[in-house]
Parts: sequence; structure tokens; C-alpha cells
Amino acid sequence: MGDISLPPGFRIAVYAGDVPNARQMAAGPNGLVFVGSRSAGKVYAVVDRDGDHQADQVHVLASGLNQPSGVAFRDGALYVAAVNRILRFPDVARDLTRPPKPEVVTDAYPSDAHHGWKFIAFGRDGRLYVPVGAPCNVCSPPGPLHATITRLDLAGGRPEVVARGVRNSVGFDFHPETGELWFTDNGRDWMGDEQPPDELNRLARPGEHFGFPYCHGDGLRDPEHNAGRACDGFTAPARLLGPHVAALGMRFYTGRMFPERYRG
Repeated sequence: MGDISLPPGFRIAVYAGDVPNARQMAAGPNGLVFVGSRSAGKVYAVVDRDGDHQADQVHVLASGLNQPSGVAFRDGALYVAAVNRILRFPDVARDLTRPPKPEVVTDAYPSDAHHGWKFIAFGRDGRLYVPVGAPCNVCSPPGPLHATITRLDLAGGRPEVVARGVRNSVGFDFHPETGELWFTDNGRDWMGDEQPPDELNRLARPGEHFGFPYCHGDGLRDPEHNAGRACDGFTAPARLLGPHVAALGMRFYTGRMFPERYRG
């Protein structure tokens, strides 16, 4: 941990050490933390029984899944994104030693491994928001769900696209006051070390297009795929994050633990 640089007022410590290949986390009841993974193919439940902010036990809830990176908890059920499938583990916390068999909410998402792993979260509207990366470094999206962010009605509806032109978002959050979706987007490679920038974007209304694969950043035309399109026809980023920074998440902070300058 000594190689991690922190701003003044912060400290960092290991919470749980036996969670191989950990990716997204989701808070559950009674201090439970659910954790997805990528190549490990596992979903974990991390238990802190005495509330001392150190894990006491790690349970493997599922194994052999296809990049089950994304996890979200709602109404007693754990939702897991495993590339083309969204799985639901009902009443998951009842007995962690005998986890329930997963139910398939949908298998309608593309099965591409490239940019196929997903970050997921529930919005204020009660729907599950699920990004779908482009299955390439840069290409025209081969299917209607590629390079999008979707939302899923758990009552059985198919994915609804709310944002297009999104190469690979692996982190997003909803503004605590407006409810608007803010998300990161990792830009393409092979345009040099200094371009294009990665992005922080804001979705003001469903249906906006954020430029990929035609334009990047604040108006940088793609040398292979622009085909004469004007970049001002796409939604510009709220912030440029720099080239190749590969942001893996973002959050609006609403707590009280961080120093004053980090509070909204």
C-alpha cells in the first residue's frame, strides 16, 4: 500500500485480502459488501461481523461465470452483469453458505468479450443501468446495443438505449440533486500518447450521442471513421480527463467522512 499516494487528510488500509481479481463492489445489508470479478469468474460476499472495518470472512457466492464484474443490490436481491447476461440472486443474504441459484433476468446483451465486462447501477427510476462497450478499439458499432448505455426494466422489458456513441464506460453515478447520469468514457488507442482524451460526460436527456466512433473529446475528428461528420452535432464532454487515463469509476460524494473540501 506504500506506493499509493493520498491527499492530506486521507488514509488507506486493506479491508479484505482474500478477494482475487476484485472489481465492482455493492453494499448490502448489515455491513455486507458484494464484489464482482473479471477473469476469476467469481462473485463474493465480504462479511464484517463486528463492525471494525476489517473483513472477517469471504464467501464465494458463484463461480464459473463470464466476467461477472458488475454487481448491484436492490430489495434483497443481488444483480450481476456477466457480459451478455444479467443474473439475479434472490434473498442473497439469507444464508451465505448456501447461496441461491441465479435467475436470468435477460440474456439480450451482446456476447463480445472485448469491452464486454460491465459496471451496473440502479437509477432513481428503479431501472438497472447497463453499459455496452464497443467490441473493438475503434469501429462502427456492429449492433444496436454496442457503444451505448442502456437501462433495463426488471419486469421483463428488453434493454432501452439511453446514450449512444459511448466507447467504453466502466463507471457512472447519478447526480444527488438532479438525478442526471454522469459517466466516464475511455477513449480509443493508436492516435498517439497525447490524444484522444478520456471523458467525463453528463446525460441531460435520453437519446444523446457522445460522438464515438466519429469524434472524440471536445471536437477531435477520428482519422478513420469521421467521414465528414461535424463534431458539434454530438454532445460534448463535461470534462476532459486526459489521454489514456482509463478511469474505472466515479462517484458523487454525499458523506461526511472526507475532509470539507471534498464534500458537495
